[in-house]
Amino acid sequence: MKIIAASDSFKGSLSSGEAAELLCKAAGEVFDRPETVTFLIADGGEGTAEAVVKAAGGRYINCKVHDPLMNIINASYGDIGGGRAMIEMAAASGLTLVPDEKRNPSLTTSYGTGELIKDALDRGFRDITVGIGGSATNDGGMGCMSALGVKFLDKNGNALLGRGDELERVCSIDISGLDSRIKDTRFTVMCDVTNPLCGVKGATYTFGPQKGAESEMLSRLEKGMINYRDEIKKQFGTDPDSIKGAGAAGGLGAALKIFLGADLRSGIDTLLDLTGFEAALIGADLVITGEGRTDSQTWQGKAVCGIAKRAKEKNVPVMVLSGSIGEGNEIAYETGIKKMVSVMKDGMTPEYAMEHAKELYYNAATEMFKNIKEEWQTWKTNTNSI
Repeated sequence: MKIIAASDSFKGSLSSGEAAELLCKAAGEVFDRPETVTFLIADGGEGTAEAVVKAAGGRYINCKVHDPLMNIINASYGDIGGGRAMIEMAAASGLTLVPDEKRNPSLTTSYGTGELIKDALDRGFRDITVGIGGSATNDGGMGCMSALGVKFLDKNGNALLGRGDELERVCSIDISGLDSRIKDTRFTVMCDVTNPLCGVKGATYTFGPQKGAESEMLSRLEKGMINYRDEIKKQFGTDPDSIKGAGAAGGLGAALKIFLGADLRSGIDTLLDLTGFEAALIGADLVITGEGRTDSQTWQGKAVCGIAKRAKEKNVPVMVLSGSIGEGNEIAYETGIKKMVSVMKDGMTPEYAMEHAKELYYNAATEMFKNIKEEWQTWKTNTNSI
């Protein structure tokens, strides 16, 4: 049996690599000498640079940048050969860089991501891919663009740094100082969602709560984002809400597209292309994927969704083993998913699950493989119907 292990990370508890290792171990316990193929999976957030650098046989470049709260930190990005750089926004502007008690998207900025891009330009890279998942920000990408020379001005002509609480103060945008090397650089954005910039499905209301925003703050941030959107429409004739993925990373998707001319692509599709996933599907019997939590957001283009669609095209059945299974998964079975299994059991707290993640994941994987072994002949008979 050939099994492909391609799980996303379980944020805060299991890396993609650790999940793959545990899956292979569990498969070896249940099946007789299975062939296992592992992939590091990320859809633009944490782990993306690692997966791409490994696939390309590249190397890391280190530099000092500002984190979401403007503290100086060490961050890295990948040199993947041929003048190409792989930048992971989460390395400079990620949510995991901000302690729980300090999470506040009104006060965070994507400035450090712009510094990573500038460093890559300084070193001669002219083909730059940016993964924009896992952000701590809701600044519309103002911080990132400020680091690259764009000035966002208030009513008095003062330049704003680019924090979430400054969106409502933007009265004009000056791009005359935008780094001149950008026009000669190709930018690709790995974007794991298709949300617009504003509205109930936009950056603020969809992702703001997980970054620390509560009701009153959400209302103010959305008001600011609308102001920012309208200023972009007025000056550049482009409506960010018409751009799929504009709301990703607190609006950085919009900024990269509008100011840098970036090509926004599905993060997981880009990764699967780089790592040769489709070739690995040839002769495969089963794909195992998963993530920390599978719910309605999964099917808006995240890793599990992209993997399932690729496997379905090759008639390879897919099992999902995730930390927890939420609501809104009705569409899952249309993408080739055979079953979804939760690591967490009834009555188990998230804290306990994260503390015992490896043990729980391994046990759940072993039980899942045992069930698959029992049902395998039925699965093989029905493969063409997935």
